[in-house]
Amino acid sequence: MSRAQPAEGHAIDLDYLRTWIGRESVSEDTLSVRHARLMAATLGLPQTQFTVGTPLPPLWHWLYFLEGLPPAELGRDGHPARGGFLPPVPLENRMWAGGRLEFHAPVALGRTVRKRSTVTSVEHKRGRSGNLVFVTVRHDILDGDTVAITEDHDIVYRQPAPPGTARATVAEMPTPSHSERFEATSTMLFRYSALTFNGHRIHYDVDYCRNVEGYSNLVVHGPLQATLLADLATRLGTRPLRQFRYRGVQPNLLGTPLTINAAPSGDGMTLWTAQPDGTVSMQAETVFQSA
Repeated sequence: MSRAQPAEGHAIDLDYLRTWIGRESVSEDTLSVRHARLMAATLGLPQTQFTVGTPLPPLWHWLYFLEGLPPAELGRDGHPARGGFLPPVPLENRMWAGGRLEFHAPVALGRTVRKRSTVTSVEHKRGRSGNLVFVTVRHDILDGDTVAITEDHDIVYRQPAPPGTARATVAEMPTPSHSERFEATSTMLFRYSALTFNGHRIHYDVDYCRNVEGYSNLVVHGPLQATLLADLATRLGTRPLRQFRYRGVQPNLLGTPLTINAAPSGDGMTLWTAQPDGTVSMQAETVFQSA
């Protein structure tokens, strides 16, 4: 399959990009205990709690089904070159925008499971910083013939933000019933990139961040923040998660601490990470399984 690079700055041909809708990829992986224990070490959790048969924590399936491409098939940002499974969107920056997950059945460490991924939509919008293209991919995690997890993953492509671009306004969030402090370190960013085989240079190459994508420092992974929010909901809730919806609002940069917050909301919780000035970095909504 061709992996031609896009000509950056060219007009967005939405009809052409939409020819990628329906493309499918299937992979298989064994949910190794060792990989889960390395993730536990990264987050400062006890490693011995993870053994064969332990249910995989919410969102930890992102540690598996990793695509390893040779250097010649990578783009300048460290991601796979565009034009393969994902469409060749001609905008320089790409990030996780958010997603929606449904947990239908637990998946245990040690199991060999499959992931079926399908491009489901490509949309063009105009934002404060210019053109935005959102690509949505549906992932089904199958344990045998059982669909254990369904996930709709939104990827955003945009132009680099020029220096001095205004930050997102402070969102009105409820009064938290629980808050914890969190601050990523460069070691944590390195480890999480390694665990997820994420070559995106915004997480480890500060010169690239500043000179190419317009960030003043390394960017804390959106999936890492989402994982922390799902973990907090799991610890505070009395029942397993049934649904988890998350959305990135403002990038969090290395050196800027966060609070991880939760407040009750209907049958679930509202959760968010906030920077010191109150700016929300990521927000999420959860629904718990019925009693």
